[in-house]
Amino acid sequence: MRAQDVWYGSGLAARALRALLTPVSWLYAAGWKSYEAMYALGLKRAYRPSVVSLCVGNLTAGGSGKTPVTIHLVNALRRLGATVVVSCSGYRGASESGASLAPEGPLSAGQWGDEAALLRDLLPETPLIVGRDRVQAAQIAEREFPDAVLVLDDGFQHLRLHASKYLVLHDPAGKNSRCLPAGPFREPRSGLNRADLVLPGEFWVSEEPLRFVMGSTGTPLTPKSGQKVAVLCAIGSPERFVSALEAAGIEIVQKRLLPDHDPLDGGNLLRSFDPGLAIVVTAKDWVKLKSRPDVQQHQFWVAQQSVAIEPAGSFAEWLRSALASGI
Repeated sequence: MRAQDVWYGSGLAARALRALLTPVSWLYAAGWKSYEAMYALGLKRAYRPSVVSLCVGNLTAGGSGKTPVTIHLVNALRRLGATVVVSCSGYRGASESGASLAPEGPLSAGQWGDEAALLRDLLPETPLIVGRDRVQAAQIAEREFPDAVLVLDDGFQHLRLHASKYLVLHDPAGKNSRCLPAGPFREPRSGLNRADLVLPGEFWVSEEPLRFVMGSTGTPLTPKSGQKVAVLCAIGSPERFVSALEAAGIEIVQKRLLPDHDPLDGGNLLRSFDPGLAIVVTAKDWVKLKSRPDVQQHQFWVAQQSVAIEPAGSFAEWLRSALASGI
């Protein structure tokens, strides 16, 4: 049973498991509040970078759209004339521990993590620092890019680092407010008090229509209404992806939904798919799939999702203010 099935499932087994895990969630929440209090009381001191740093975070495990918002934020900062460097965790990549400056050019998802590989594909000119140690990442940014703005994809719970501003994505209609493991929350909802900007709120994230390209060539394509396809994905919220495809008029006749960040390297992974169907995948999954030796045996469509923070003019003013206030 996937974690999402435990957190949100309505069946008897899911409800029973949530009830069984709830006392553990209480202990987790108490431990987090104690950890947070150590910084609030000054018993521990967070590192404050000498560069302006903006963190895109959330309270829950699983996909909430942090990476698309990070990409939008980088482009918005560039339009204001800022130089930007990005930090991401490199989750499940071989370079996950510590932090290091990624080399130029395409990145291997196995070495650097799927999110780092995706960020490099979509922001090829942006320096990228990869690793879970956000303090070390900030120090690399200070040393290598002292005039740049550091944008952190995730890291809201990394209390060792005190960013200049925190933009936090939060779904107020979430159905399960328990902390891990009985629920999706990495910290209690009171953590929103540390945020400088909560989305949605004064501003909101607007999802643009899905765009599709051929995986083999990157050629744009427009699926026909009622087009029959297969779906393969390993993201935090696969149901949202499936719903978006259905809203685009695509008929899904075969699907395989795997846990978030699955490496998609299983030898039999693609054998069950009908070779006559195009397999639709997310851009985050394609960076892992494209290196498989058997990928040419199927036709892949890559669904690309862009977002914008609205209203755009007011958000640009918020960013100008954040840059002017500095560290």
